[in-house]
Amino acid sequence: MRISFTLLFTCVAWLSFGQNKILFDASKAQAAGNADWVIDADLHNIFFSSGPAIPNTGGTESNAQRFPTPAQNTVTAATTEDYWQGGISFWALDCVKKGYAVETLPYNGLITYGNSSNAQDLSNYKAFIVDEPNILFTAAQKTAIINYVANGGGLFMIADHDISDRNNDGEDSPFIWNDLMTTNTVQANPFGISFDAADFTQTSTTVLNSATDPILHGTAGNVTRVYWSGGTSMTLNSSLNPNVKGVIFKTGSSTAGTTNVLCAYTTYGQGKVAAIGDSSITDDGTGDTLDTLFDGYIADANGNHQRLLMNITNWLMAPNMSTDPFETQNAFTLLPNPAQDILSVYSDQATLAVNALLIYDLSGRLVGESKANTIQVNDLAKGTYLLQIIDQEGKVYPKKFLKN
Repeated sequence: MRISFTLLFTCVAWLSFGQNKILFDASKAQAAGNADWVIDADLHNIFFSSGPAIPNTGGTESNAQRFPTPAQNTVTAATTEDYWQGGISFWALDCVKKGYAVETLPYNGLITYGNSSNAQDLSNYKAFIVDEPNILFTAAQKTAIINYVANGGGLFMIADHDISDRNNDGEDSPFIWNDLMTTNTVQANPFGISFDAADFTQTSTTVLNSATDPILHGTAGNVTRVYWSGGTSMTLNSSLNPNVKGVIFKTGSSTAGTTNVLCAYTTYGQGKVAAIGDSSITDDGTGDTLDTLFDGYIADANGNHQRLLMNITNWLMAPNMSTDPFETQNAFTLLPNPAQDILSVYSDQATLAVNALLIYDLSGRLVGESKANTIQVNDLAKGTYLLQIIDQEGKVYPKKFLKN
């Protein structure tokens, strides 16, 4: 089926995306029950009564605000996880330390795409992370999400096990994700991913043997194992999306298969999608003190979950090689180009300063980073690379360079 866009963007529309901004969803009851899948909450006054959240009714669940506090521009490399209060605050702080800006879509936020009157419209973000939704997406929200991806956005779908209905509305995350993909008006199962109605706990070391895979071997480190603590799996369909790829599988499964998949990713249109079947791995063990939380992010698999989630985040945030415009910004100059050992970045504008440099190969894998205006490239293979220059205000300037 041909992709049906309600909005048609040219490749330069990528510049309107928040190139270094990530939106974490909290509008789908992510704080219901024993979950606390928010990056920070100053209030705990949400109440769930068989459905959506209701504030100020004596509830005690996290009511996440748009911007975490203290402000993220005060985060340093030494900032500890308890700087923010949320069950996935460790992950969010890791994102900020990488140079990304993070926000939360609050419980009453709107999921839209192309709506200029919505300050948190998806077009303002490079990636949209939805950790275990517990409320069905509306028809308009499904259209918005799929068109967002088709036009260059990055979507991270995180599910949990079957019958994990946190807010007692009769729907749980595997069904909610499948409903998004199968009953939308854009394209039936555009991502080639279906979450299984399963519930299992196991350690798996069945990882795809691919030394260059950006999810398994990104700059966050090598992923060699995962621990699913009450999670589900996925079934992939390459006839619906030929780019879909499984990289981690249940113990005893074939890494060449399309079933029993624990982690998968793909592209759709000009955008990217990643998916995992367990929300436990995002949990850092802190957050709402009335919930029973566990450290799945670091402790459950000896840091493998942190590496997996950050590799996925970096891949989603990487430039979309086929469409992102390069050499459109003249504010910075690269010297030398081609480069051999060290690449330096200069600007003739006194008001511009380099805050971070990120290098990606043509597969979208992050292969180098620096917090200065110079970066070592001597370990890179010969070829073409993509450089993102992030200034002191978080604006991103994309450039190509050659490595000799």
